Amino acid sequence: QVQLVESGGGLVQPGSSLRLTCLASGFSIDTIETYRVSWFRHAPGKQREAVSWSSASDGNQYYANSVKGRFTISRDNFKNTVTLHMNNMKTEDPAAYYCAINHGIFCSPSASDYKSWGQGTQVTVSS
Repeated sequence: QVQLVESGGGLVQPGSSLRLTCLASGFSIDTIETYRVSWFRHAPGKQREAVSWSSASDGNQYYANSVKGRFTISRDNFKNTVTLHMNNMKTEDPAAYYCAINHGIFCSPSASDYKSWGQGTQVTVSS
């Protein structure tokens, strides 16, 4: 069973950068290379939203409009990690951030398309 562990959350000031890392383990014979990967966030009182998602087929990356140009998703198929680089953090970015993966070629911003989720890491932005 695939397990995901996020790390890197914390308190930052507006305009700062933060890097979240998701380490995947428990693969039987394959690696994260054959999985679509994503980062979601969930803030209190708001709906969970997909922040960034990437396909396994071509590695294309997609972003929510709210983070486009500021966040970058990347993966290391050898280390089985998915990273979210967050720059120019804003006061609307605080949330619990979750990585999610699912076996399959095509990427998706829909939470229902992901079976494996991490426990989340908290991000706070405050001056």
